[in-house]
Amino acid sequence: MLAAGLIGGGVTAAALLGAGAARERVTRTVVEGSSLESLASPAGARAGGPTVREIYERAAPGVLLVRARSLQSGTSALDLSERSDGVASAAAFVIDEEGRLLTNAHVVSGATDIRVTVSGERTVPARVLGKDEETDLALLGVDPDRLDLRPLELGSSRSVQVGDPTVSIGNPYGADRTLTTGVVSAKQQRLTAPSGFSVDNVIQTDGVLTPGTAGGPLLDAWGRVIGVNSQIEADEPHDGAGLGFAVPIDTARALIPSLQAHRNVSHAYLGIQSGDEPEALVSLGSGRAGVRVREVDPDGPAARAGILGDGDVAAGDVLLSVDGDPVQSMADVDDVLSRHRPGDGIPVELWRDGARLTVQVQLSERPASVPLG
Repeated sequence: MLAAGLIGGGVTAAALLGAGAARERVTRTVVEGSSLESLASPAGARAGGPTVREIYERAAPGVLLVRARSLQSGTSALDLSERSDGVASAAAFVIDEEGRLLTNAHVVSGATDIRVTVSGERTVPARVLGKDEETDLALLGVDPDRLDLRPLELGSSRSVQVGDPTVSIGNPYGADRTLTTGVVSAKQQRLTAPSGFSVDNVIQTDGVLTPGTAGGPLLDAWGRVIGVNSQIEADEPHDGAGLGFAVPIDTARALIPSLQAHRNVSHAYLGIQSGDEPEALVSLGSGRAGVRVREVDPDGPAARAGILGDGDVAAGDVLLSVDGDPVQSMADVDDVLSRHRPGDGIPVELWRDGARLTVQVQLSERPASVPLG
C-alpha cells in the first residue's frame, strides 16, 4: 500500500490493470448498479422519500450524452467509455445553470472536439474548463443560452454507508439516459493507479456494468449525487458483471474551484510506503495502534523529517497520528493529506523503540510516479 498523499476519494482513469491492481482482474470504466428487489418499492420509503421513478424523472434531464473526438483510434479492454472511430461516448451531469458539467477526465483526455446532447435533442459544443487525471474528474462548460439545463442536487459522500441504495443514470451504448439500481457494497476501497500511487476512499457499488456510462451520477435514495461513476473491475475484458467504483462527490466539490480556474490540481506528498493491510496495523497495547512504515522515499518529506522505514530501524517507525488525527490505515493517512496542499507543515506522531516522538513534516508536490518499491 502506498501513502502517496493523493487527494482523498480519488479514482484514476481506467487503466489500473497495468499497475497490478485488483489482483490481475481487468479494470474498466464504468458503472451501472444491479437492480434490487428492495428498490422496486420507494427508494426512501422508510423515511417518506421519493420512488425510483420519481428520482429518475427529476434527475434524468440533468444527465447529458457526451461525445468526445480524439486522435486515439480503436478501443481498449481497459476503457469502457463507448469508443468508436476515435469518438468516446459517455455521460456528464449538470451542476449549475451557468453551463458547468461534471464527467470523467479519461473521457475527454486528448479530445479535439467535444459535443454534448441535451434532453436527447439539441447537440452543442463543450469545452474543458479543467481536468485532473489522478481523480478522473473533468469540468466541462457549455453556453447555457437557450438550453434547458437541469442541475442535479449534490449530496455528500461522507454519510454514505454500506447497504445504502443507489441509482445510476447514464448512456450505455449511446442509449439515452438509462437507469439502473444497486447498493453501496463497500466504502474506503483502495486501488493502485498506473503511476503506482494509491487511490483511496472510492465508493464501491454492485451491479451489471456496461459501456458508455462513464461520468454519470451515482445517486442516493433521495436523488442527490454522491459520486461520479468512473470505473469497473471485471473478470473478463468484455464481461458484463463486476464491481463499480465512483469518485466521491465530496472530492469533486473540493476540486471544482481549481478546475474552474484552469489550475493544475496539486496533491500533497508524504513519501512513505506501508505493508499490506491489515498487516500494516500495529497494536501497541492499552488501546494504542498505528501504521507500520516499511519504506521511505529518500528524497521525500518524510525522510527529510527523520521518519524511518524498516531498512533504517528495526521493524520501522509506527505512525500514530498525522496532523493530530489518529491513523490506523494508509487510507486514514491519505484522508488527512487530502486536506492539505504541497508546502503545508504538519506534525506526525511516531512510535519508535518503545517511545513516542513527534516530527514536523513539510509536505511536497506529489511526483509523477512512485519512487518507492
